Amino acid sequence: MAAHTTLAVTGMTCPACQGRVQRALEHEPGVEEAAVNLLLGNAAVAYDPARTTPGRLVAAIQATGYGAEVPHAGAAAHDHALMHGEAQLEEYTALRRKASVALVAGALAMVLSVPLMTSTSAPSIDPLMHGVMDGVARLIATALPFLFAMPRAAIAWSLMVMTALVIAWAGGAFYRRAWSALRHGTADMYTLIVLGTSAAFGYSAVATIAPEIFTRHGLAPDVYYEAVILIVAFILTGNALEARARRRTTDALRSLAALQPATARVRRDGVDLDVSIDLVHRDDVVVIRPGERLPVDGVVVEGESAVDESMLTGEPIPVGKRAGESVTGGSINGTGALLVRTSRVGDDSTLAAIVRLMREAQRLRAPVQLLADRISAVFVPVIVGIAVLTFVTWALVAHQSPLLRGFSAAVAVLIIACPCAMGLAVPTAIMVATGRGASVGVLVKRGEALQRAGEVDTVVLDKTGTVTEGRPVVHEVIVAGAAELGADEILAAAAAVESLSQHPLAAAMIAERDRRKLRVLHATGFASRSGMGASGEVEGRVVSIGNERYHAERGTDVRSLGDAADEAARAGRTPVLVAVDGHPAGIIVVSDPIRAGAREAVARLRATHLGVVLLTGDRQEVADAVARELAIDGVIARVLPEGKVAAIERLQHEGRVVAMVGDGINDAPALARADVGIAMGGGTGVAVEAADLALMRDDLGAVADAIILSRRTMRVIRQNLGWAFGYNLLAVPIAAGVLYPATGLLLSPVIASVAMALSSVSVVANSLRLRSVALRSPRMQ
Repeated sequence: MAAHTTLAVTGMTCPACQGRVQRALEHEPGVEEAAVNLLLGNAAVAYDPARTTPGRLVAAIQATGYGAEVPHAGAAAHDHALMHGEAQLEEYTALRRKASVALVAGALAMVLSVPLMTSTSAPSIDPLMHGVMDGVARLIATALPFLFAMPRAAIAWSLMVMTALVIAWAGGAFYRRAWSALRHGTADMYTLIVLGTSAAFGYSAVATIAPEIFTRHGLAPDVYYEAVILIVAFILTGNALEARARRRTTDALRSLAALQPATARVRRDGVDLDVSIDLVHRDDVVVIRPGERLPVDGVVVEGESAVDESMLTGEPIPVGKRAGESVTGGSINGTGALLVRTSRVGDDSTLAAIVRLMREAQRLRAPVQLLADRISAVFVPVIVGIAVLTFVTWALVAHQSPLLRGFSAAVAVLIIACPCAMGLAVPTAIMVATGRGASVGVLVKRGEALQRAGEVDTVVLDKTGTVTEGRPVVHEVIVAGAAELGADEILAAAAAVESLSQHPLAAAMIAERDRRKLRVLHATGFASRSGMGASGEVEGRVVSIGNERYHAERGTDVRSLGDAADEAARAGRTPVLVAVDGHPAGIIVVSDPIRAGAREAVARLRATHLGVVLLTGDRQEVADAVARELAIDGVIARVLPEGKVAAIERLQHEGRVVAMVGDGINDAPALARADVGIAMGGGTGVAVEAADLALMRDDLGAVADAIILSRRTMRVIRQNLGWAFGYNLLAVPIAAGVLYPATGLLLSPVIASVAMALSSVSVVANSLRLRSVALRSPRMQ
């Protein structure tokens, strides 16, 4: 059986870094699956513990040049989110500091370079830079005339030393990562940057140390130190802005993690003690004062209050809590004091589970990511080839300064090309979208589900517990004309059998028996038929409870109950037929109220151009009555649990993309079979596990939210990919010089570095728009 671990990975700054770590893990013996996330700075690995260990996995990552460690065993998922947030802040701070110093150095280098630029008769290769530098030269000559009196060699040597220092300190990471990639036979964004800046620095160093090499061939010994420094500065600035934006994409994770207080007030031996949350154990009694945030999941044992659970459900209205009711860590207590017995702590808590689900969804890739991955894999070799071709072409066809023009154009090509934007196009959008979904109670469990949900055209709703409250109550007990038992006796016998069942109707019968304070009977020989009925022996009588088909299979004629059952069904209630010793005894009529807001939610789904189908094992008349009230056109009734899967498959064979919404154990197979499975809040663990999306509130409106969010996310992803692909298709030819014959335009490496930095920032900024997407209609908020 595979073991799972999540390793913290440091040093990744671009998608190529992520890909290198991914490949290293996938090639490690014993690794069955690996998912590396650049934005979260981690690697989730499924491995065979008999063949490898977390220590070996860490070593495999470190061998690629990146840092890695196994998180502390006692740390919960939300602790990892906080730690990663701190690492992101440190990364951003370091990048900002280096970018600031490099920008200042670049500005100084430009000032010092002005006398060198104006002292040469070589033609300008960039009209834009030429125009800028002419104006700057006049200003500097007026303000700092002594610069133009300094020896050219002294200025050039000073610039060379300053540039070397900037490269070593501010840009050293670029060179280390490029060298690490080369050692492992790969290339990435930093390969392009290092090739470009090294070529520019090497060219300039030769012109500084041995200018006669150039003058001997009729060329000016131009230097490009300011370009090298500014390229490093602009790329660091872009990285800093990108790191800041990436940090914003994980705001949802950090805000969720920050909801858990660091300490809890535990009552032990009659004394209230403030202890670290890590020292709180299951069954501890925690004291919650008015206005405090609950530190744990548990059950109220004393007190009464209203609790704000908006962090969990997205609903702003506080929920009343009293003894016996459950509360969730991270929610806010109202005006009453509560004593809560802890039920889940650490990684088992609801808050930790939400953070864990978000982390898992954000590390998975949507299918559309494959296109970007395939292009990124060949991108760097193609760009290097284009740069070489650009240099050769200019060297052969240019009439003036062919080597100079070819060199500058090749460096611009290397600098302006950016695989980073393509690599960030999909994961940043998924990261922001999953965070936005969590803020309104929609948890995306699988990254690919976020893409698939946007393609859904049909939503199938289970009836019980989905469009209804799922807490049915006994409406009345109808006694058959020839029955020997009275209404209370029929109810008590049925409750005895149903006490051994897990069906939702069973709880209604038991609750009504208790409400009427009837004698508690016990059943033996219990047997059930899923979706149809159950039977057992109660005080020497065989009691069978179920629908007409169940009784027909047992050979019991219940036709005499048909009229009363049909009347109850037409009223939208569920008739449960009861037989005793093979003879009809009566009908227990159960009603399950429709959820508040269900009609508005269905209207929203239809307004979103989605077909809506009601799916239930109940009678056709009951299903039709519910469908009429909710304005649902499609109804599939009298379906056994295994029939729900067949119903989903029939819709799919008709060419529909189906989302199934359910909450019970019997819904799990259909949730797994649907294109997108959506589990309602409060559903069983089996249903939630089988689903792709989980709703943290019992509100059908969240289904529309999930689908709308998916559609908006895919729109942003397409925009990101379109921008990233289009940018490179347009920018690389311009940098190579295709516009020069018609316009005389060539881009300098400095302008290219600015454009490259902005391309990645624009993709991340576009993804961040998902944080403000409106998910609920104004009248429903």
